[in-house]
Amino acid sequence: MIYCGIDWAEKTHDVALVDDSGQLLAKRHITDDAAGYKILLDLLAEYGDTEENPIPVAIETSRGLLVAVLRTGKRPVFAINPMAAARYRDRHAVSRKKSDPGDALVLANILRTDMHAHRPLPDDSDLARAIAVLARAQQDAVWNRQQLANQLRSLLREYYPAALAACAKWDNGLCRPEAREILKLVPTPTRAARLTRPQITAALKRAGRKRGIEAEAERLREAFRQDWAHQPPLVEDALEMLALLGQLTATCTAADELAQAVEEVFPQHVDAEIILSFPGLGTQLGARVLAEIGDDRTRFADARGLKAYAGASPITRASGKKSSITRRWVKNDRLNHAGYLWAFASLTASRGAKAHYRRRRDEHSDWHAAAQSNLFNRLLGQIYHCLQKQELFDEQSAFPSPSLAEAAAA
Repeated sequence: MIYCGIDWAEKTHDVALVDDSGQLLAKRHITDDAAGYKILLDLLAEYGDTEENPIPVAIETSRGLLVAVLRTGKRPVFAINPMAAARYRDRHAVSRKKSDPGDALVLANILRTDMHAHRPLPDDSDLARAIAVLARAQQDAVWNRQQLANQLRSLLREYYPAALAACAKWDNGLCRPEAREILKLVPTPTRAARLTRPQITAALKRAGRKRGIEAEAERLREAFRQDWAHQPPLVEDALEMLALLGQLTATCTAADELAQAVEEVFPQHVDAEIILSFPGLGTQLGARVLAEIGDDRTRFADARGLKAYAGASPITRASGKKSSITRRWVKNDRLNHAGYLWAFASLTASRGAKAHYRRRRDEHSDWHAAAQSNLFNRLLGQIYHCLQKQELFDEQSAFPSPSLAEAAAA
């Protein structure tokens, strides 16, 4: 067999091809454009890359145009973790020397010696990949929105506590359109104290509020006119937060638009009905789960592989007489975060899930995080089974009552 390794960079890439004996057959330095990609594909074809007998490729990334070009046809592409590649590099040179052509050779030799220990990129459908792009972008927008909201809140604590008190009653606080419209109108507490009821009413209407406008306008007017501590006028003017507020507004708009795009695309997938049948999973969270799991049924050999990938199952470290069980640090952080929200939401959406959580707390003395992680671990096994068998979630089968479980055991 022939094996290919690619050390990728922003503008150029280094390519190396080796045979079964480790002999370097060819190496190239290509550019990151259509011409460079053609040179790469011609080089692979020259050494026998065909649809029936593709050459496996190792690269240290799973995204980008180069990876998209390599994934055409049935060519297996292996995304090697850069930390793993660094450990393999030490096997070839104890002097710790490093070069881009040398890294490409190391990646090719990884496939030559240990291809069985690495998994190729999953063969997901184009629709699943599109959902993954949208779901991840929406998740990033939500994280950025919260980060900017925290920065804005920290700034307002410095000179504008009246704004925080006025927005405290609203869900999502500073991320609400009403809050952003009011702060845009009065960026300093001195100007806020002079706000009139018609001005507040007009701002609430511009933000899209439909009900309770008069009562809310009166509440906001009273909140801004209370006796608050103030910074000196020059300091107040210097601490104006309009630039930060503009960033928050743009991020909120992006998060809302991406959420709408997910709402339109996710239900088109064949697995959407199965995923949405699980308690605690709505369109946004279900899309995030599908984005990380994919729709390639051969991606995970069993449910244990999926649980380890999500970081839901603990890891055991044993040496001699010592043994310890700890949480898994190397995991898919996006899927793990979605699982935290999923398990938490399922406590109110499923009586069986809540009973399982209470049993872990009471009988096993688990802390909240440990009990919730155990519940996520169980839900992952169930969704793996349902996706493999193309079955909808069934509450009684997933969380059988104790009497039925005892009868089945008997």
